[in-house]
Amino acid sequence: MSDTLTCARVCFVVLFLVAISAWPCQTRSRFESRRAQPWHAVHLLNYNSDTDLEALGQNLGKLAEMGINTVILEVDYNFAFKSHPELRRGSSPITREGARKFAETCRKLGIRLIPEFQSLGHQSWAGETFPLLTQYPSFDLTPGAFPGNQGIYCREWDPLNPAAAKIVFQLMDELIDAFRANAVHVGMDEVFLLGSDSSPSTKGKDPSMLFAKAVNDIHRHLVHERHVEMLMWGDRLIDGKTNDFGEWEASMNGTAAAIDMIPKDIIICPWHYELRDAYPSIPMFLDKGFRVLPTGWNKLEATRALIEYSRQYDSPKLLGYMFTTWGVKKEALIDFPVLVEGLKLLRAGTRPSNRNHDKL
Repeated sequence: MSDTLTCARVCFVVLFLVAISAWPCQTRSRFESRRAQPWHAVHLLNYNSDTDLEALGQNLGKLAEMGINTVILEVDYNFAFKSHPELRRGSSPITREGARKFAETCRKLGIRLIPEFQSLGHQSWAGETFPLLTQYPSFDLTPGAFPGNQGIYCREWDPLNPAAAKIVFQLMDELIDAFRANAVHVGMDEVFLLGSDSSPSTKGKDPSMLFAKAVNDIHRHLVHERHVEMLMWGDRLIDGKTNDFGEWEASMNGTAAAIDMIPKDIIICPWHYELRDAYPSIPMFLDKGFRVLPTGWNKLEATRALIEYSRQYDSPKLLGYMFTTWGVKKEALIDFPVLVEGLKLLRAGTRPSNRNHDKL
């Protein structure tokens, strides 16, 4: 009787351990299966309060019908942070309850919701410096320089200051929890001041090393500690000296070499807004091993060209397509011509035109 009981206990433990060990694989399999659906994503901003999210929620059903299955919502400092209430922007920022309600609406419609927090760069706009550098001026990459933000595009935080990262990670954690997110877009576009003479901490240092450090620090927190996916813009990883994209869509200030210093599980969103015969950043990022989400804006022919060009690369790492809506009024979102026509093109599965592009 004792031997039988012992054997039964052993069998139970073995079966339990097998079930537990299989669970992550089964979960990952379901997650990857859902990911296999092409991303039809839209990037949204200026939805900075619960009221804004409620209004957006009323359009989600229509967006889902049109084919949108992913919403990347730029939140930044427009949230009622509890860890650092001094970093709230606006008089009525998004609350945890408002975020949870919006996330539930997305879930019911089968839309993946990914909050965005602009990182490193975009810490100001025009004359306004955003809360992090206003409340903690020592975090500024170029402290005391450029009064009134004159002479620069946007302010940037210092990636060599660990105190800045510690606070930013707390803010990201709140967004992950409030929006029940399994991914975060971290921005990282249009960074121009790393290594500049106006930066005491980074003057004369390699911008690619500095940029890679910023990316890797955020990746470590999001992916390894919070176990969520990380998305970022791709422009600072494109060499503007070998690609004719200019200083905005590509880097002319030495950050591009960071492409070989950062993890390959980051989802790269290369944005290209103009009509071109080719978009070589797409195969470049794929060849480097990244997952890629090509991104366009407000020109229909450019959107068609980018979608068609990208489709030539039959790779599981080519995730789909993202629409941006810079300057689109909220009431005009569902009628935004590029969004309407672009989604038709994506849903129709139109094959690319007869352009002579090399394939991977």
